[in-house]
Amino acid sequence: MLRLRACIVSHILSSPPTSAIFTLRRLISGAAPAISPNPGFAVDDYLVHTCGLTRAQALKASRQLSHLKSSSKPDAVLAFLSGHGFSSAEVAATVAKYPKLLCAGVERTLAPRFVGLTGLGLSGPDIARLISIVGMHFRLRSVVSKVHFYLLFFRSTENFFRALKCNSYLLGFDLERKIKPNVAILQECVLNACDVAKLCISEPRILSTKPERIRAMVTSAEGLGVPLGSGMFWKAFHAVAFLSEENIIARVDYLKKAFRWSDAEARIAVAKAPTLLQRSKEMLRCKSEFLILEVGLEPAYIAHRPVIICLSLEGRLRPRHYVRKFLKENGFLDCDWSFATVVMITDVVFVEKYICPHKEAAPHLAEDYAAACRGEVPANFRSASTKNKALKIG
Repeated sequence: MLRLRACIVSHILSSPPTSAIFTLRRLISGAAPAISPNPGFAVDDYLVHTCGLTRAQALKASRQLSHLKSSSKPDAVLAFLSGHGFSSAEVAATVAKYPKLLCAGVERTLAPRFVGLTGLGLSGPDIARLISIVGMHFRLRSVVSKVHFYLLFFRSTENFFRALKCNSYLLGFDLERKIKPNVAILQECVLNACDVAKLCISEPRILSTKPERIRAMVTSAEGLGVPLGSGMFWKAFHAVAFLSEENIIARVDYLKKAFRWSDAEARIAVAKAPTLLQRSKEMLRCKSEFLILEVGLEPAYIAHRPVIICLSLEGRLRPRHYVRKFLKENGFLDCDWSFATVVMITDVVFVEKYICPHKEAAPHLAEDYAAACRGEVPANFRSASTKNKALKIG
């Protein structure tokens, strides 16, 4: 009997979407005794043989479906999903994540949700992805109106799913009482709709936070010296969101210690690059040793150009330092370009300015630069690297 059910649903899932439900009705009517309520119905076997779950997934999912006595309702759900373009793999993934979907009523629950969501532009795979993330919240009557709000707010389907992946409970919160008031508070900070969306995509917990906590975050961001309403404010807000005042102070103190900054220099650096507060101590230590000990930059120079700390050490700072040093030592530079200028320009411009003009005099330079970007130290750069290491040890 179980094999027969598996064959029936397998046939349904392989049928064209437009004929799947008709096929189910025809097969059920021709095999009514095989799928009638059965006291010996084994949920875990059904999940494995019919839904495509692994045995481990089935054992876990079956705990939520122990009340099922027959496959009639799950068969109807599977037929409905197939009729809306779900592949066998999507069915298995969805059921494994949210087993109780098999108990949902097709006419009363699934059909209205699918009609509403497809009307918003979501495809079958999009809906499968949605169900696998939000689980039981998919059955809420308000799910369509909430998805509509978030699609408009986040400005794209992909942004919506990025935020939802970070906070799968977004669809469970009341829009009028919690989400919209929090958006209004953020907009009071003179943040435009695009910046508010960026902020909430990267930190969607903000949308469901208590309003008084959001106002405290605003105060902390202003405390970094970033003007309210400036283009940098949303980055400052993101940097201090969910950090206590004690934590912020501790991180600023570490920056002062690592880069040998005074209080004033630390304030300048953090105001210009608030994301420094999000960097790990190990990353900051490595950047400090490189910039101060190897490159020889003054702490004040770094403080006024803190964005260079956020650039990749191995992928940009170190390779370009090697090229700049090589060109200076061999007299190829007609002027002394500053370190910040060299590392801040795009890779295309860097190659045009520092690599291409020296193809004849230094034909190996392009290859050496590419190798340095891969983490290697070519022979032509090695002497400079050895000198820097000796300086660091001394």
